[in-house]
This record gives sequence, C-alpha cells and structure tokens, in this order.
Amino acid sequence: MKYFILLTLLFFTLSVNAQPMEVGISKTGAANQIIDIGTNMPVPNAKITLPKQNYTTYTDDNGLFNITGQINDSSVLAVEKEGYRPFSLTINEKIASKPIVIGIEKTNAHDIVISTEMIHLGDDNFSQYSANSGEFKGHSSGPFYSKMFPISQNCVNKNNYLIIGSIIGIDTLMARSMKQNNITNSFSSPPEIYLNGKKIAEIQINGDGQKIKLPNNLVRAGSMNEITIKTGHNLHQTAYIDYDDIEFMNLSVVSE
Repeated sequence: MKYFILLTLLFFTLSVNAQPMEVGISKTGAANQIIDIGTNMPVPNAKITLPKQNYTTYTDDNGLFNITGQINDSSVLAVEKEGYRPFSLTINEKIASKPIVIGIEKTNAHDIVISTEMIHLGDDNFSQYSANSGEFKGHSSGPFYSKMFPISQNCVNKNNYLIIGSIIGIDTLMARSMKQNNITNSFSSPPEIYLNGKKIAEIQINGDGQKIKLPNNLVRAGSMNEITIKTGHNLHQTAYIDYDDIEFMNLSVVSE
C-alpha cells in the first residue's frame, strides 16, 4: 500500500509496540475534497462528520465538501463511505481555514470495522486544561471499552493490526511535554490496549492513525477475539482513582 501525507497537517500517536499509520492524503488544495487514494479519483456521497459540533455533510459528485461553523480548537473530522476504510483526522482552526484534500482507501476482504462511534472513557471529572477537553463529545461510559470481533482462519499467517483513527484527551507526561495540554502539576498513566486479556500496547500522546500490531500468538484465528482499551489515571492523586477522560473513534482491524 502507498500513501502520501503532508506532516504539517497531521500529528500521530506514539505507543509501545505500535507505529504511526500512514493514512490518507491531507494537503492544501483548491477546495475541500475526498479522493480515492488508489486512483486519485473523487469520491462522491462520502459522509463527513464533526462529532463535537454535531455537523454532518456529504461530498458532491466531484468529491467536494464544505465545513461551516467555527472551529476554535482541535476537532476530529471523520469520513465514511461504503466500500472504504473509515478515516478520521484531527484538525484545528488553521487547518480548517484552508482547503484540504483527504485520500481514503478501499476495504479488503479481511477488514473488520469494530466501531465508528466516538467513545468517551473516564469519569467525567477533568480539568479545562486537559488535552482537547473542550472537544469532548459525550459523557463517559466508564474506564474501559471492550468489544468482541471475529478474525478469519487465513489471517493467522498475516500481520494483523488494530487501527485507532483518532484519539484525544490523553494527559500523560509525554503529552504534557509536547504541550498537548496545559496541566502543570500532574499527569496520567497512558491508556492501555489489551487483546484477549493480554496487554499489547500503551498510547502516550494524542493524535491520528494509531497502528498497533496484534501478536499472532494471541490471535484466535477462526474465532471471536476481544479488544479492550483502558484509560489511564492521575498518578498524582492517591486518595481515590481519578481516571483520565479520553475520546477515540474509528476502531478497525486490518490484515496485511
């Protein structure tokens, strides 16, 4: 697979046993447009959403779309189109002020979409200085998220990856050092990723296109598997567990 990225418009998450996923095209153009990354052709009738703003629009016959309303802080922009892998991108006021071109990739037979929803973990107790706290969409569903999904038997000899389209709200020491939040007196442990009950990764900073390898020895080929994401907690609070509030969307598994 081949992708093109303009890094000035993207920032990626870092994690243990993971790597940034080379996703899509994001560059300035003559107008906002969604294209097929393999053919460079426009993608009509693609669904564009800004979950925080409750904003939804669709591309026209030329793959063009408009974003209306004010974007003052980092916001997640999501793209959905039948036959294509779900895609999301964290944009800000500067990015939204210029036309961008986003490339999306067609699905293959082994792709598994776990969720396209915006999911909020934590305890709804967070500082206004927390990373992206002003962009949180909903209330917490608790400190962890789990979902069962199947993996086919013939994927056992492939490299399988969990993809997290976008994640915001992480307040780790690394996130603080990168000025992703304005908290000065504390920091949180990183969110943890589990496959079938075994920890496989930690996510240290906010961003897009997290790509986490699923160890083949933990994959239950031809059966159901369970992915679990646990949020971190404030390491400076000892009187009680103060969970870090985070949000993420577009979970999928791909095989290469």
